[in-house]
Amino acid sequence: MASQVASPSASLHTTSSSTTLSTPALSPSSPTQLSPDDLELLAKLEEQNRLLETDSKSLRSVNGSRRNSGSSLVSSSSASSNLSHLEEDSWILWGRIVNEWEDVRKKKEKQVKELVRKGIPHHFRAIVWQLLCSAQSMPIKDQYSELLKMTSPCEKLIRRDIARTYPEHDFFKEKDSLGQEVLFNVMKAYSLVDREVGYCQGSAFIVGLLLMQMPEEEAFCVFVKLMQDYRLRELFKPSMAELGLCMYQFECMIQEHLPELYVHFQSQSFHTSMYASSWFLTIFLTTFPLPIATRIFDIFMSEGLEIVFRVGLALLQMNQAELLQLDMEGMLQHFQKVIPHQFDSGPDKLIQASYQVKYNAKKMKKLEKEYTTIKTKEMEEQVEIKRLRTENRLLKQRIETLEKESASLADRLIQGQVTRAQEAEENYLIKRELATIKQQSDEAITKLEQAENTIRELQHQQQWHKCSSRYSEDFVLQLEKELVQARLSEAESHCALKEMQDKVLEMEKRNSSLPDEENVARLQEELIAVKLREAEALMGLKELRQQVKDLEEHWQRHLARTTGRWKDPPRKNTVNELQDELMTVRLREAETQAELKETKQRMMEMETQSQINNNHLRRAEQEVTSLQGKVQYLSAQNKGLVAQLNEAKRRQAEIECKSKEEVMAVRLREADRIAAVAELQQHIAELEIQKEEGKIQGQLNNSDSNQYIRELKDQIAELHHESATDQMPERPERLLRPAHF
Repeated sequence: MASQVASPSASLHTTSSSTTLSTPALSPSSPTQLSPDDLELLAKLEEQNRLLETDSKSLRSVNGSRRNSGSSLVSSSSASSNLSHLEEDSWILWGRIVNEWEDVRKKKEKQVKELVRKGIPHHFRAIVWQLLCSAQSMPIKDQYSELLKMTSPCEKLIRRDIARTYPEHDFFKEKDSLGQEVLFNVMKAYSLVDREVGYCQGSAFIVGLLLMQMPEEEAFCVFVKLMQDYRLRELFKPSMAELGLCMYQFECMIQEHLPELYVHFQSQSFHTSMYASSWFLTIFLTTFPLPIATRIFDIFMSEGLEIVFRVGLALLQMNQAELLQLDMEGMLQHFQKVIPHQFDSGPDKLIQASYQVKYNAKKMKKLEKEYTTIKTKEMEEQVEIKRLRTENRLLKQRIETLEKESASLADRLIQGQVTRAQEAEENYLIKRELATIKQQSDEAITKLEQAENTIRELQHQQQWHKCSSRYSEDFVLQLEKELVQARLSEAESHCALKEMQDKVLEMEKRNSSLPDEENVARLQEELIAVKLREAEALMGLKELRQQVKDLEEHWQRHLARTTGRWKDPPRKNTVNELQDELMTVRLREAETQAELKETKQRMMEMETQSQINNNHLRRAEQEVTSLQGKVQYLSAQNKGLVAQLNEAKRRQAEIECKSKEEVMAVRLREADRIAAVAELQQHIAELEIQKEEGKIQGQLNNSDSNQYIRELKDQIAELHHESATDQMPERPERLLRPAHF
């Protein structure tokens, strides 16, 4: 079904000549600018075309039934003769066009377009395509061999899709065939030339059609030119922005020319891209058989993407009745299976219908501007949404941070309460120990007082004995008992002192682990109180030490007096020993008093430390209270932020609704203005017609005629002025602004 090729691979391609050479009648106005020779030749072509249509039926009957009737032989011979004459005449005309291409393109561009619409002969298709896109002498052709030696990042994708390109065509269906190899080469070379586009799947069908007509170097040059000058590069870019524009323009054309079908598509959610995207990406090469698609591609090479819009709308017009009866799935099946085979008899009907479609280039430009404006607004809205999402994410992060800080403050509060409870418990234990130590100290003081009383009694007795110089054994025994009791009390006081010292050490260790003072003023006061107590304790210690020194001197004098008494009788020696022991007891009493003073000093220090700890606990309570206040403040701030976020969301929703309503209102006002302008223009046309009729028929007198004409001119001027004022763009009352928090 492919057309024959005027290239080294011509033997690989076959086509039906009757399909490619059918030439529908030219429009009556087209031959007016042709030369006389061209007019005569075109007339012959039209006559022979009519003969061909009548004789082709008899030719098909001969080929189908193999009858040997004389009438069928005559019709077949006449058909072949007419075909040869038509082919010869078209060759002469196109040969002249190709040889004089520059002059013909400049002077008779419209006639060339008409001829292209009737179909380019397959032998001239390769050179005419190159001439139409100006690809016959491109510098990039010399780089083709170098490009094939390079490596492309798209090679795997190209290899994967080659087997899907024209899988039923003889030139491409064999794996690793010449067709697949040259197709791979051209696609690889272009992916290296245009790295932004690289490779897109639909482009392989266009390259495959070019390779059916010409060698690979020429096909590469034509494809590069098509991508650059025919909007195909924008269609095949990764963003496919141009395809979206084509879909928007085509949908607007459907809405204008086929409103019922447009409403049906909208009700079925049948989007334009579901059936029309392949039309624009492959120029109907994947929709119709090759003979029909090649004819459409001829016109595309001459007129660009306009033919795709025309053919697409013509297809919808011809199938409107069937499509209105189908749902979305049925419409998809209709587009895939029914429409491709509707024109197997020839593409002339489709092409004629496509050129009956009203195509307004200015309106397409206007739609392009509208689409650009819509996309710009969408981009701005996306940027605004992205900004709002970023702000939302930051607010969420801030809320999470505040929640973490709140949790940390709560943990610190709980930890402070636990520490406070532990310190209170330790303080309670310290107070109990202090009470126990005080009790033991009181007991020791009582025992010391008893010992002092005993010593006084002994002193009185000693003095009494000195006076009487008579000692009895009972008195000695009594002294011994008192001495034993004094020693026992001394031992008990030593044990109590050791226990008190150990507890004081433990309390000092605990006090050293307590936190430092932060309030300098209170510390200074406590330090002054401690120093005063320390000074008092030092004074007491000095007094005790002086007493100890006095006792030691007294003891030394006593020893000096008693050195000569060892030769006295035993009874007298016993008295002396008792006196010595009494002196020793006094010394020990003094030492015990000194130790008691030290214990009292330490008790004062412990009380001071207890006051410090109480201050610590008080400050800890104050910190806990402040932390609780901070937690409450942060919780309130967190609630405020959540309320602000909800308010911002609500405002954003309101702004979006208002913007949509204003856009709809602007569109409605534009539609009203367009309708008013159309009515005014129609009124102007009617007035001008009345003026012309008045002039021609001569129904009015000269004066009346002039007056009537002046009135008509005034009315026309007023209407022109009103239409101009209506066409001025209405400014919206307020601009749509993005919401800012």
